[in-house]
Amino acid sequence: MSKFPPKPGPISAKPLSLLLNDVFAEAYAKQGFAARELVTRWAQIAGPEIAAHAEPLKMQWPRPVEGQPQEPATLVLRVEGPMALEIQHSADVILERVNRFFGWSAVGKLAFRQAPLSRARRPVRPGPPDPKSVAKVAESLGDIEDEELKTALARLGAAIKRN
Repeated sequence: MSKFPPKPGPISAKPLSLLLNDVFAEAYAKQGFAARELVTRWAQIAGPEIAAHAEPLKMQWPRPVEGQPQEPATLVLRVEGPMALEIQHSADVILERVNRFFGWSAVGKLAFRQAPLSRARRPVRPGPPDPKSVAKVAESLGDIEDEELKTALARLGAAIKRN
């Protein structure tokens, strides 16, 4: 009998996207999206100019009528308020790009909801502090022998005071 426990077998790690695929599929299906790629790849589909101000909210499919072909869906877009008119003028381009993505005329019209976009905006990083305020803070630091440390502390203090 061996003193050591048996070696574990190979690790069969699965990508998180595979594990959560069913969860996301249900959430997107509730919003009428047959494929989540319309949401996740929106910037590539619509183009960066349109995607900067609009995002897909849901797709509304009309009820099927027996014996009739399925009518195209209405794609509801969330649009930032001031850009709604501009995006509305681009409706034909958006419809063409979305239908080209699907490979068939899945979307027949667009509807717009004016609201802030849900994506988080990247914070704008402030520039370096003003040299005058850095010098003013450096004067108030007193006797610090290490000049590099004193300069760094002065920049930090000026940045804190600025915010």
